[in-house]
Amino acid sequence: MLLASMQEVEYGYSETPCIQDANVEIQSGEFVAVTGPNGASKSTLLKLLLGLYKPWHGQVFLSATNKEGQKLRVGYVSQQISAFNSGFPSTILEFVQSGRATKGSWFRKMSEEDREQTEKALKQMGMWGLKDRKIGELSGGQKQRICIARALAQEPDLLVLDEPTTGMDQESRKGFYELMNHQVKALGRTVVMVTHGLAEVSPYLDRVIELERKEEGGWRCCTTTSCSGHFVPVG
Repeated sequence: MLLASMQEVEYGYSETPCIQDANVEIQSGEFVAVTGPNGASKSTLLKLLLGLYKPWHGQVFLSATNKEGQKLRVGYVSQQISAFNSGFPSTILEFVQSGRATKGSWFRKMSEEDREQTEKALKQMGMWGLKDRKIGELSGGQKQRICIARALAQEPDLLVLDEPTTGMDQESRKGFYELMNHQVKALGRTVVMVTHGLAEVSPYLDRVIELERKEEGGWRCCTTTSCSGHFVPVG
């Protein structure tokens, strides 16, 4: 099932395009990596796919439903999450539990399932032991982990992560890739992840969307299946 796509998309900042003629498809049940050098508009690509940015030209599609016909649940963790406000009053447990509110009313009581999924997500990210700490007390890497845990607690159909392994050591990165592979293969979810560590994660991937510099300048987008277009640097 097609979850998200871009057709002949162009987008940029000010008057300068950073993405041109881009065509991308994301299918249900895939583990997809987006990779390329710094400045290749990888984060912009994610935000366009999620509808956070409106393209100048072209079409962007994000399915309203999952393959069961229910409302599509999307978990998104941006690259700037380490800048989380140090004065944020919530505990880690409360913050991750708030992800469960996306499955119903913000004012409903937490169910046993909510508590179980919250605990599971925190344990998967190695943060259960710190559940009572305030978010403002955490390091940048720890903030990244709890934001991923919150996204996992949502039980998303589509999980979109922008460089989630920044600051992790090699062993932690391997464990994280295995966790994402489990999300896809065992739970049927779709994972789209920006990464610079393609060699490490490639054994787990279904497809790679790679942004490469063209000989005449700018960027081109290529994949093992369906992606085309070229990307030009800003400024």
